[in-house]
Formats: sequence, structure tokens, C-alpha cells
Amino acid sequence: MAETFYARLEPMVRIEQTFEARRYSPVPADWLVVVTDIEGSTAAIEAGLQKSVNFCGAAAIAALKNLCLPDIIPFQFGGDGAVILVPPHQASSARVVLARTRRFVGEEYGLSLRVGAATVEQLHRYGLTLKVGRHEPSVGNSFAVFQGDAVDRLEAAIKNRGDPDLRDLAMIDPALDDGEPPDFTGLSCRWSPLPSNLGQMVALIVQGDFDHAALYADLQRLAEIAELKAVRRENLVSRWPPRDFMLEARAIRGRRPLFLAALQVLLVSFLAVTLLRFRIKLGGFNPETYIRGLIVNTDFPKRDRTVALVFDCGQAQAAAVRGYLDRRAAAGELHYGMQVSNEALMTCLVTNLAEDRHVHFVDGGAGGYTLAAKQLKGKLAASATAALAG
Repeated sequence: MAETFYARLEPMVRIEQTFEARRYSPVPADWLVVVTDIEGSTAAIEAGLQKSVNFCGAAAIAALKNLCLPDIIPFQFGGDGAVILVPPHQASSARVVLARTRRFVGEEYGLSLRVGAATVEQLHRYGLTLKVGRHEPSVGNSFAVFQGDAVDRLEAAIKNRGDPDLRDLAMIDPALDDGEPPDFTGLSCRWSPLPSNLGQMVALIVQGDFDHAALYADLQRLAEIAELKAVRRENLVSRWPPRDFMLEARAIRGRRPLFLAALQVLLVSFLAVTLLRFRIKLGGFNPETYIRGLIVNTDFPKRDRTVALVFDCGQAQAAAVRGYLDRRAAAGELHYGMQVSNEALMTCLVTNLAEDRHVHFVDGGAGGYTLAAKQLKGKLAASATAALAG
């Protein structure tokens, strides 16, 4: 296959580079923009199903990434959904994979996955724009970051909060589902929840037309940490059996009985825990290299006017962050949602451990991004009401 335009983009190694407009490039008109969302995710999380929501939120990323290999495709995790860009030669197959994934998530996990897809050219007809950048914290492990309003508008449409014509255009026909199980190879959630080492895990979503680089620098200063990250060597805990191993078992079962898939996950995870605990090298797998990569290869969901972060900081520092955001929100400079807990959750997508190809999706505990987004939505609605009343 020919190298995709995304693979040719200059990688952004540091988060600070994602705030530079010059590093983003227009997405070709014939590429497919895919958005997914777990319907009723707030209720599911309140029922204790956040790990399931996160796992299914990442499911389409795994399925489409596996479909498009060896091509590198852009993707972004959002806690209860995802954004993925698919090259034109895989567009038809991608719609089939999405139909399979939607049905599978409903049958195996009892969650309703909304899916939608439209080409960039179709989105242009609605006056929407889309640029993408490649945030690559280590060689070969990348996450997409976006500029433009296309993703937000397409996501709103599939949630029935936007243009109904765009919703109908983006619909994935259930008839495309051929009953085959989707390929979620590499998707897992074997790590225990990541406890806060500093005091609190903050899940933060900030939205507005402001200087995002300056905001990020202010947050670093207020949090008193060099990197706004949730994953540290000190809070990585692998226990056996993994608490949520049945999520992975259901994902890989195919047409086998579930107990056989569960047995496979238990055996593989036992080997993994043993290698990590005793720092045993096996084949091309080096535990120390993997841990270093895991800490680095965590996502940063930057999208147009929105910055999202999960990071560990002290309680006093978290209070300082909230006070700073409250002051700027009161001045009309931004809107935000912030959920605080004592842990973070991680979902992993492994392509090849021997080649150090693995990325990790992080969400805050106690609802994380989903409840932060709910707060943000409420503040935006209140602001709009106040503007109308004024």
C-alpha cells in the first residue's frame, strides 16, 4: 500500500507543539471521518460500568486500526467514544466493520454504540473544515489532534443534537452487518486503576477561543508538575487475575465459547504479570522498555477549541486550578468541566510489543471525561440562557 498522507506529517513530539497551527494539515477530501459515542454513557458510569464504557469507546479504534494495517491512521479517544480517519481504499470495509462493532458492543456489553461516518468532501458541503496533526510521543506511536469544526458537528449530528440531514448522511446501515465478529486484536485493560500519588486525579475539559498554549503553561504552573500526566511508574499496578479480564475475553472470543476466551486471557495475562514483576525479557519483549513506553505513550485529546487532560496533582493544586478556571470562566474567556477522583483508568491498544508499538487511553475515575463533559454542557447551556435573557 502507498504511504498515507498522515504517515508523512511531521510528528509533534511534545504536547506544546500541538498548539501550533502550522503543524496541522488539511485532511484529503476522499478520506472518511468516523465518530462513535456510547449512548447513555453517564447512566452506565453511574451504574458502575465506566471500564466497559471506556473499553467500548476504544473498540472502533482497535477494529479500524486492525482493518487498515499496515497503514497508520489518525484516531482520538474521548472516554465514551472516538474519532477515526480512514483512507478511501478502506472506506467501504470500514462501514462494515463499524456495523459489526455496533452490534457486537450491544450483544456482548449491553451498551448502545452510536456510529457515523462521512467523507471530508461531504462535510465540506456543509461548510465544515478539518485539519489533523500527528502527536507522536515516541517513534511509531501516534495520536491524532484536530483543528476545524467538522468533528464536533458530525458528533453532534449522530447524537441527534445537530443537523438531521448530516445525521442521515452519516448513518451506518445496519444491513451492512454480516454477523462476523469484529477484530479487536490488541485491545485490553489489564492494568489496575491508577491511584493518585499526589492527592487527586483531575479530568479536565476546557473549551473556548483562547491561547491554548498559555492555558497549558498556566495549568502546569498551578499544578506544580512538569508534565500534566496521570501515568507514573509509581502507580502502575498489575495484578492477577486482572479485575476486568472478561471485557477482553468477550472482545476476542470470536465464535468460541466464552470460557475458552477467558482462559486464554488469564493465561496470557499471567505470563505478562510474571514478566513484568520479575523484569524477565522474553523474545523481543523487554519489560523495562515497555514500562518506559507506557508512561510516555498516553493520549492527549486536543480538538479545535477544546483541550482535555487527565493529570495527577495535589489537593491544594487542584483547588488552585479550579479557582483559576472559575475566574477565567466568570470573565467569559472560557468554559470548563472538571471531575476529580482518587484514580485514573487506562485502556491499552497493543500493536507489537517486540517493536515497542503500543498506545494507552486514559480517563479519570468516578466518571472522568464523561462527567466533566456533562458539567461543561450544563455551563454552556446556562451561558446561552443568560445571553438570551440579557
